[in-house]
Amino acid sequence: MKKLALALILSFASISAHAQTCKATDPTGTPLNVRATPNGKIIDKIKNNTTVYVSEYAYDDKGRPWIMVFNAKTDKYIGWVYREFISCY
Repeated sequence: MKKLALALILSFASISAHAQTCKATDPTGTPLNVRATPNGKIIDKIKNNTTVYVSEYAYDDKGRPWIMVFNAKTDKYIGWVYREFISCY
């Protein structure tokens, strides 16, 4: 599993060149949960107005949209967040 995670992270190195820039905009004002997979285990949180790059879109088993995000400053993989709480420009 660790090798798969490392391969995933390395495959998205320098993602900023190919991704859309967005910001976390959770309407509740609380930090946005970051998950390992769409609607999966919570692995982190990001604050509102954090700038991220979006690289992939997916849907969970209930049809809700999720996106894979990376830190816009460091290109570091963050995880999956609920699409409705991200604003892209």
